[in-house]
Amino acid sequence: MMLFLRSLIFNVLGYGTLAVGCIVTSVIGIFSKKATIKLWTYMFLPFLVFCLKYVAGITIEVRGKQYIQNGPALYASKHESALETYIMSTIVKDMAFVLKKELTYIPIFGWAQYFYGMVAVDRSAGGAAMKGMLRNVKQRIAEGRSVIIFPEGTRMKAGTCGEYKPGLVFLAQNLDVPVVPVALNTGLVWAKKSFLRRRGKVIIEFLEPLPKGLDKKEFMSLLQQKIESKCQVLNQETVKNYPNTAKNLVKG
Repeated sequence: MMLFLRSLIFNVLGYGTLAVGCIVTSVIGIFSKKATIKLWTYMFLPFLVFCLKYVAGITIEVRGKQYIQNGPALYASKHESALETYIMSTIVKDMAFVLKKELTYIPIFGWAQYFYGMVAVDRSAGGAAMKGMLRNVKQRIAEGRSVIIFPEGTRMKAGTCGEYKPGLVFLAQNLDVPVVPVALNTGLVWAKKSFLRRRGKVIIEFLEPLPKGLDKKEFMSLLQQKIESKCQVLNQETVKNYPNTAKNLVKG
């Protein structure tokens, strides 16, 4: 019962904050896109993190801070829940996300994504989508912003691995910026399509940037190996310290 009540209160506060943030962004963004980034970075997202800790009982630990770049970079992250799409921008400032274009069609929410500077990709457009993504990411890099992309293209349940898409390697081959893998365990406390928010520690771990000069096959293989092996370690650690989170782990 307490798990349900904590989850209910957090969801009301959390999604309420996001709704207000999107409305404000849709108005402020007309006048200043930079102002919308500051509003999320210093107001809405910190409040969401506060609610995570004191309402849902979810704390956040960031590891591998030495690999967070001082300048623009590509961050290739595991994607297990909506949680990382909210908190990652509190760790790496001025970060833009690559997301599917359909999300920008949602009234108010989609407008907020546009004003914030997200990179929308039309997956049905084939090669044209890749070129458009590259053009938009180049623009964000030129603005001094980093970009995060989810190589699997969708949320995965904790303990599972999807196909790593070629979009990231295409960007890496055409941009002279570091590529930083990111592992996490968010699916154990905030499972995909679940109402419940389980107590525990979210770990976001930045890994050593990939070496330059790799061919496509080497790049994809190393990226997947680094992310998935580290996620497995984080999952084992989390389940040991917070046994209740094991209910959200898919065992292979």
